[in-house]
This record gives sequence, structure tokens and C-alpha cells, in this order.
Amino acid sequence: MQDKEKMLAVYFDQPGDPENLYVKEVPKPHPGRGEVLIKVSSSALNRVDLFQRSGKYPSPKGANGILGLEAAGLVAGFGPGCKGQWKTGDTVMALLSGGGQAEYVTVPEGHLMPIPNGMTFVQAAAIPEAWLTAFQLLHFVGKVQSGQTVLIHAGASGVGTAAIQLTRLAKAIPIVTAGTQEKLQLAANLGAAAGFNYKEEDFRERVLEFTNGSGVDVILDCIGGSYWEKNLNCLSTDGQWIVYGLLGGGEVHGDLLGRLRSKRGSLLTSLLRSREKEYKEKLVKAFTERVLPYFSQDRSPHVQPIIDSVYPLHKIVEAHRTMEENKNLGKIIIEMPPSS
Repeated sequence: MQDKEKMLAVYFDQPGDPENLYVKEVPKPHPGRGEVLIKVSSSALNRVDLFQRSGKYPSPKGANGILGLEAAGLVAGFGPGCKGQWKTGDTVMALLSGGGQAEYVTVPEGHLMPIPNGMTFVQAAAIPEAWLTAFQLLHFVGKVQSGQTVLIHAGASGVGTAAIQLTRLAKAIPIVTAGTQEKLQLAANLGAAAGFNYKEEDFRERVLEFTNGSGVDVILDCIGGSYWEKNLNCLSTDGQWIVYGLLGGGEVHGDLLGRLRSKRGSLLTSLLRSREKEYKEKLVKAFTERVLPYFSQDRSPHVQPIIDSVYPLHKIVEAHRTMEENKNLGKIIIEMPPSS
């Protein structure tokens, strides 16, 4: 029988391939000042988990070293100094700096959100990291305006599918790139006004056709270096190019700054995981007030998390492999084992 002070968690001893991952019994965390203990039902996989596992992205100083940047479950305990906004047994979802792929995790109480009525833990686990990232990029960084056109790379990813819906919610126009027709169809179903297969066509030409030559107002870019020239060509005068990932590398060879300056363009970068606690609290509060109500089935417009697949905790290797091969449309969910 499992020790009550222990829990199961995803672990790896050495950075490397997915096969290095395994499930291990580790000490159960205890909430510190202002923290809440969550009994995790579901977590979700993010690209950062793959980078951390492979040794390319160490967890920030002070962050939980266990993988997992989001979780959904039940409030199970409190540290000293909590303000009393939650009670034991509340169903919640949480933005984490790590630790979600385990049976328990501690989180600052201001990083919790209530799970909308009628939503399962699996659905809720797909929201915090992807939706808060997309919300932050559009509203805190890009300050998107009604009527603007937003180019979203990786339109069928967790962040991409959230960004399409949030762009529509802001009364702006989302257009996307993706690598398969199936992914482009998903994006269209979610509200993308246009979609371009980057493997089969030059998205730069298609974007300029769509915008009658003027280019897009905002680019949400998780690719980076390999797209720099095409992104610059797509950007409108005074446009904003927001880099939040470097899947295509970080090196740029060419006159990036000169050409960006000629368009009076803004190049912005963003990371959510390493942000300070207070910033995340403001982000969670704004998202809870402005977006969370639209997840309810009776709201119009209605938004929804997109789930690709659900893996039990002991199938974590297969889950990582699926994401690594870019097979997923939407989020990959990790379910904790049922309580003994």
C-alpha cells in the first residue's frame, strides 16, 4: 500500500529521449505560505516538457523540477496565510511552474481557477498553460484590437487552437499555418479565416494575398529563426511580431533589424513560466474574469479546449513520443491513476 506521505510522479534521472522517463514514488509536497495543495486528476503535456526532458530547457530557479505546467483536480490542503477563497474539495485548475505530472502539487492560491460547470478534469487540464499563454500574447503583450489580422503559427497546437478562439473573441481575424490538411481543417472549424500548409505552399505569398498586400498586424510565432524572413515579409507597417518559441532555432542570418525598422515593426518576445508570481496572478485574474465565462455551454460565443488524446500516467513515454512526432491536434492529457 502506498505511503500517505509519498506520491507517484513522472521522473527522469538523465536528460535524453522519451524512454528515459518513468513513474517514481517521491515525497508528497507540503504547501508553503499562501499555497494550496492540489490532488491532481489530470495534467497536460507542453512542448517545454519535451525540452526539459531532453536537457534543453532547465526549470527556472525555485521551480518544481517535476514536469507539468498545468493541472486540474481537487483542493486537498492549505498552507499558512491563505486568504480563504478556496475550500477543501473545490474543483480547480492551476497554472504551474512545474510539478503537474504527479499525484499532488502545490500552487500559489492566486494561480488557481475554478473549473467551469459541466467541464471534466481532462478538459480543464487542457486550459491553464495553453490558454493563458495565448491570452497573454494577445492581450498583455500584443494588445490586439478589434478588426486586426493575427497570423498564428502552429494553428493546431494547444496554444494555436486557443489563440484562434481568443482572437475571434477579441473581434480580430485569425489566420494560421499548419503542416497537414487535417490541422488546417481543425483551425477552420475553430474560426480561422484562412489557413496555409507551410509544407506545400509559401505562406508569405498567401498571407499577402489574403491581406491585399498590407500584411498582418500581429504574428504569434513559436518557430523563430527559420521563419524570420517570411514573417518580416508578412508583417504590416507598425505590426507586432511576437516570438514565444524557437522550434526553428534562434539564429538569424540577414538584415533583420534594418528591414524591421523600415516597417516600423515591433519585435517582442515572451516567456510565461519564468514570470514572477504577481504577474501570473494578474494574468489568471484577468483571464478568469474576461474569458472563463465563455467556456460554459450556454454562452455565445462559446470557446472550448481541444483534446487530441489522453494517456494514463504510466504511458508517459508514448505521450512524449506523440508530441515529439507532431502528431497531435490540440492537447495531450496525462491522467493520474485512480485513488487507491
